[in-house]
Amino acid sequence: MYQNILMAYDGTTEGREVIRQGGELARMCQAKVFLLAVLATDPGTPPDEATRENAAAIVRDGVALLEQTGLACSGGVEIGEPVERIISTARENRHDLIIVGHRRMGQLARWWRGSTGASLVAEAPCSVLVTVAP
Repeated sequence: MYQNILMAYDGTTEGREVIRQGGELARMCQAKVFLLAVLATDPGTPPDEATRENAAAIVRDGVALLEQTGLACSGGVEIGEPVERIISTARENRHDLIIVGHRRMGQLARWWRGSTGASLVAEAPCSVLVTVAP
């Protein structure tokens, strides 16, 4: 069914649910996985080296977890607006599924910050799975 899966991962509880559910689906489909962390930045303010290294370490740990289960997995870190970077990466690498975690927020916070999952569904070049932690 799916052959090339992009998982958005940030090391949070919601991100670990992406690894758990997404990894299970990837194994069933025998799919390749690309684990992507996106460092959101304010315009004109790039992340410092420590922040970049922390994100790279989170991705390495996630890749290792997925590889331990037998999946073919690689990963990377992008800098920019998360929805734009996820969609761009999915297009460039011809991913056929994007998996993101759902972070529970109040109505005001969701209105203020927006929903990454909802924006991805509206703009993605492929299917989108939004995981929810039990």
